[in-house]
Amino acid sequence: MHHRYFASLISASLMVIDNTSAAVKLNYPTTFRGQVVDIYHGVAIPDPYRALEDANAAATHEFVRAQNALSRPLLETLAQRPWIHQKLTKLSNYERFGLPVKHGAYYFFLNNNGTQNHSVLYVSETLAAQPRVLFDPNKGSSDQTVALSRFSPSPDGHTLAYALSDGGTDWDIWKFKRVDDGGELKDELRFTKFWEVAWARDGSGVYYSRYAVRSDIVQHGDDGAQPAVYFHTLGQPQSQDRLVYQVSNHAMRIPEAAVSEDGQYLFISLFDGYQANGLELLDLRKAHAKRQVIFGAWDAQYKIIGSDGETLYVKTTQNASRGRVIAVDVRRPEPENWREIIPEQKMALLDTQYIGGRFIAHYMSDVRSIAKIFDIDGKFVGDVPVNGLGSISGFSGDVTGKEVFFSYTDYLSPGKIIRLDLANNTVRVVHESKISADTSPYVTHQVFYSSKDGTRVPMFLTQRRDLIKNGKNPTLLYGYGGFNVSAIAAFKPSILVWLEMGGVFAEANLRGGGEYGEAWHEAGTKIHKQNVFDDFIAAAEYLIRQGYTNPRKLAISGRSNGGLLVGASLLQRPELFAAALPAVGVMDMLRYHTASSNARQWSSDFGLSEDPDEFLALRAYSPVHNIKPGACYPATLVTTAEGDDRVMPWHSYKFAASLQHAQGCDLPILLRVETRAGHGAGKPLWMQIDDFADQWAFLAQILEISVPAATP
Repeated sequence: MHHRYFASLISASLMVIDNTSAAVKLNYPTTFRGQVVDIYHGVAIPDPYRALEDANAAATHEFVRAQNALSRPLLETLAQRPWIHQKLTKLSNYERFGLPVKHGAYYFFLNNNGTQNHSVLYVSETLAAQPRVLFDPNKGSSDQTVALSRFSPSPDGHTLAYALSDGGTDWDIWKFKRVDDGGELKDELRFTKFWEVAWARDGSGVYYSRYAVRSDIVQHGDDGAQPAVYFHTLGQPQSQDRLVYQVSNHAMRIPEAAVSEDGQYLFISLFDGYQANGLELLDLRKAHAKRQVIFGAWDAQYKIIGSDGETLYVKTTQNASRGRVIAVDVRRPEPENWREIIPEQKMALLDTQYIGGRFIAHYMSDVRSIAKIFDIDGKFVGDVPVNGLGSISGFSGDVTGKEVFFSYTDYLSPGKIIRLDLANNTVRVVHESKISADTSPYVTHQVFYSSKDGTRVPMFLTQRRDLIKNGKNPTLLYGYGGFNVSAIAAFKPSILVWLEMGGVFAEANLRGGGEYGEAWHEAGTKIHKQNVFDDFIAAAEYLIRQGYTNPRKLAISGRSNGGLLVGASLLQRPELFAAALPAVGVMDMLRYHTASSNARQWSSDFGLSEDPDEFLALRAYSPVHNIKPGACYPATLVTTAEGDDRVMPWHSYKFAASLQHAQGCDLPILLRVETRAGHGAGKPLWMQIDDFADQWAFLAQILEISVPAATP
């Protein structure tokens, strides 16, 4: 088999000669295979690595230690790694800015000087004034693994609520401080994850969603249970927080609170998957207000984007799969009384903001960001002046103000912070990041290809301008395809390093995402999930057919739901790829929902093995259930983290162990486990650089990419 020399980099004590094939194979750690068998709808499904689901078991810790003992030395001694690590470090060293958020007299924003592991939160009274540090997460721990996960200033800007994540966990610890002098308050909120806090308009406290306390893990909540909404009064202990709202009629619906700008209403958005939601409200002017159902049909997505007294402005997919904006009177919330403000367009409506009496609608047209401004009655005012193939995001601003901030980035530009003046629809760049590299030799262009069923699918290619399509270019194909998430252009130092390695970077906009609205999303969900893998495989075939690359030079990569994408694709078409990088992937599709109440919410995209039809679809592509003993699979580097409490690491453990057990050729199957990280958010810069240095060096070895020696 080709690439056999990869195995020769391992010391002799870690190799064994297979006399039947004369191939040099890695001596993978021995992992206990149990006799667990589950019965699904009369079908027996073995689960030999069930024991790895127990994160606290000694055998699981030993599995992680042994896998790292195999993968880490190999990856760290690859000849290409020093130059790649050096390049990643250099290209990551650029100043980065976050969107300014104005509350009261203050602007709050994040800034990173380029060398810091985490961005620092600053505050200033004007955009031109010298800002001062309000919170620096880089001082939180010796290994830089305590991160600022979110922040929320009070309406008057005088108090800051900010959340910390320790070791990559999704669990937040909320703290509070005075903005004027930076003094810390004694308040601390635990047992919460994913959600923002919602300030009372008078700044007296916050509404927040929290889980019940677990007696065995006091620092976290019970994420197998249903959260409820509480109100925390500043200055009081969390134990005295007042229960405000609890779901009483459905075991899976999760409530999240928001307060109207005038403080009149508490909106309760109910989440139960990614296709539809509900909304109720409480009148905060009444001491014992009854819940009022505003959207209770669970027939579409509803998001409140603003309010004016009794009128709610709502972005919805109801009777509009690509999205529209409606006005709803809370006194007459029935559909026959709705007033349409912005009708459904041919483009997908990604998001809408209501600021200064105007709506800023962010559309996606063939995966290109377009922003349009409408007045209060839905009359078109103008386009936001933005050019390029990149993506825009943000549009944050004071709801009563006339200035709005948004960002622009693309695969070759690290980002701009732009101020939009709503009074005259003009833009001004406030901050623009600069990198220490010349990107002029590279170009991004968009192509369209046909999937297996004839569906037209877009894809962005970033490459050298002088690329010769001789079928020999190392190419990395990236995808996601799920949860209504649109794969939009974004600058990453890792992509630029890949380009400097001579590679082509391709990102496919697969079904399951939100690029063309809810119909595009639903076409990649549940029993239709195979469409996503077909789209990805068709992208690979297009790249080969058009002469960009060949199967021995093609690698695939994806994270989370994208890790599932990579795992399923490499199993379905192993001959099509030379290497695969599935990261923090959902790999056991029959049991993913057993991990937490949050994981069960993914069933709106994946379906559930309890349903007979959905079981058949899940069983047909579930990575850990479709590995064939003796097959030759592409060289694969599986990456995960022990602290990942979103997609539990046992998914990757099971997949890697199964793949190692089944691999029928000498192409390596490695598992790299980070021991002080989570799903990815809040990972310090040094850890990100190490992670990509390992992955890119792995690809360089497999795809036979030569790089210069690192400079002293």
